[in-house]
Amino acid sequence: MTNNTLDKKEAIKSIVHASVESFAVGFQGRHEGELEDPEGTLNMKIHNVFIAVLGPEIQYYTALVRSLDSSLGNMLEKMAINIAKLTYEVKQSVAGPLSLKQTQDVAELLEKYKRREITPPTTEDYQFLRTKPTEQSLVTKRHDSDYYLIDKETGENFLIELKIGGDLDNKKARSEKEALLEQFAILSNTLPDKTKIKVFFATAYNRFGEGKPWRQERVRQFFADDELLIGKDFWDFVCKSDQGYNIVLEAYKEKAGLIKTSLDSIKKTYLG
Repeated sequence: MTNNTLDKKEAIKSIVHASVESFAVGFQGRHEGELEDPEGTLNMKIHNVFIAVLGPEIQYYTALVRSLDSSLGNMLEKMAINIAKLTYEVKQSVAGPLSLKQTQDVAELLEKYKRREITPPTTEDYQFLRTKPTEQSLVTKRHDSDYYLIDKETGENFLIELKIGGDLDNKKARSEKEALLEQFAILSNTLPDKTKIKVFFATAYNRFGEGKPWRQERVRQFFADDELLIGKDFWDFVCKSDQGYNIVLEAYKEKAGLIKTSLDSIKKTYLG
């Protein structure tokens, strides 16, 4: 293992450790500080009368789990961005010219996916967007992006939409692909012709179990197999290492006790 590899591994671990430590302190402080606030995060989640009749512990746990799931997802997304910065130039928006025809062509392609006229999707389906428009009727459009990464070594461009668990309905899967394809077209219009541009749909974990087939058919209706970065593949990609997932998970486990301690403290604060 080279010194550069060791340095990068330690840098990734340091980012994970710092992220978990900050999350544990912030999550505990926020919730305990809201104890007397009727509009606090947990207090606003306990008004389901059907849960309330099951008792205060169940009422508390259901509220806390929903808050933990959402907050942890936000932490993982920010942590992945910081890890990606070790290898990539990271941007979170794409702006530039887009033609009316490109917008229409994207809509038509998505409709074909929806009607299953094109199945399964492939990356070749939208390469026509690489052709720069000749008409003058261009509009400047801006998209917020979860991750717009530029490889510092190769100059390759990657557009990634991350959904922590990846559970999308058809409308959301379609809108995610639409946003990615419009960004793909904008970059095609502004970057040199031979610049590599790839789009991905990613999840932070495999909701079916790591190593098992990912069977989210509503997403697969709009995304090709090689456009998916699921669980391990996502973390390996942002770390640019085939050991990325293992490094991140091991570092997370080393500090996960801090989150458990925070949860115990919050429980004691709310339930006594």
